[in-house]
Amino acid sequence: MSKKYKTDKWYTSPWNFLEEISSQFNFAENIRLHDVSLRDGEQQAGLIFNKEQKIAIADRLMEIGVHRIEAGMPAVSKQDEAAIREIVKRSENTNTEVFAFARCMKEDVELAADCGVKGIVVEIPSSEHIIQNAYNWPLKRAVEASIEATKLAKELGLYTVFFPIDMTRADIDWVLDLVEDVATNGHMDALALVDTFGGISPHAVPYLVRKAKQRINKPMEAHFHDDFGLGTANTIMALAAGVEVAHTTIMGIGERAGNVSFEELALSLLTMYDVNLGLKTEKFYELDKFVKDISGLKMKQNKGIFGENIFDIESGIVTGWYVNARKNHPLELSPYLPELTGHNNTRIVIGKHSGLPSIEVWLEIIGVDATSEQKAEILAKIKEKAYEKETTLTKEEFVEIVNNVVL
Repeated sequence: MSKKYKTDKWYTSPWNFLEEISSQFNFAENIRLHDVSLRDGEQQAGLIFNKEQKIAIADRLMEIGVHRIEAGMPAVSKQDEAAIREIVKRSENTNTEVFAFARCMKEDVELAADCGVKGIVVEIPSSEHIIQNAYNWPLKRAVEASIEATKLAKELGLYTVFFPIDMTRADIDWVLDLVEDVATNGHMDALALVDTFGGISPHAVPYLVRKAKQRINKPMEAHFHDDFGLGTANTIMALAAGVEVAHTTIMGIGERAGNVSFEELALSLLTMYDVNLGLKTEKFYELDKFVKDISGLKMKQNKGIFGENIFDIESGIVTGWYVNARKNHPLELSPYLPELTGHNNTRIVIGKHSGLPSIEVWLEIIGVDATSEQKAEILAKIKEKAYEKETTLTKEEFVEIVNNVVL
């Protein structure tokens, strides 16, 4: 069995690497991330990035090594167009490709090409019900518009990803007929498998990939939303079935419940599947914090990978583990070390769930000795204060309690 479940930076389940498990996978050799934070990510209600912020985010994504950036939809505004043009310039000496997003309209495609992007993602509604009920289009219009726009994209030299909206709620034969028609009479370099409303289950994803590959001899990309919290799992299932590109956003921002977090996807692949995307994972938290700071975006503090306090320990029992293992066995405390994602080191916080080991750690920090009886009294007062505050204590509050007991 491979030992890659345990390294000097992470420790996951050895079962991930059993032959009977790993033999089911068909990962592509060079999986790439296509980050849509600046387009689909910004569609999150109330989230706006100005031109300078978009450029700064793109710079950081390039630094991390993200393979593609969907820099936006130039038809949205002059500011978006200007940001895309600048991001294209800044990408010239990097390994990151810049794409734009377009409706199936010639004007959108022409403007995207004029911005100098490498490729384009061309969208069209693809389920019969959404075409009729949401777009109020005749069904024939979707096919005709797709053929016209994708042929133009080819003429303009753009790598073209065809993006069928609401694909996973369509009749499978209907949607693949549409896609095959576009591939034959229009143009596509790659097909995005689009789960617009996050309604596909992980076990249905390989079926979708298999059916699509039977009909369409093109590279596949996965664009899944997170309405049921399954976006990352679904994307992994798609990649394991041979899809080559994953569409992601920073921290999973995006329309409604958001998209797939590139941080979650990259670390899961690295630590549980031995699939290294070549990203600078130690830069992840720095980027996450930057985006939260400039946007005012609120995130669950203990959300895995990009939460602010995921390495904080309040429990007295776990603090005891920390005391025993921190020097020689730090991975007994978490599945990966803070340095893997660029987080601050593990810290012990004081609150209702603290125990005597917590008190001893903090007495060491402030350089105070106390008897066993005094430690017990300090702990009791800390719990009382935590109930009063309904949160953890500050260092100053801890010092005040200690002074009242010991001095």
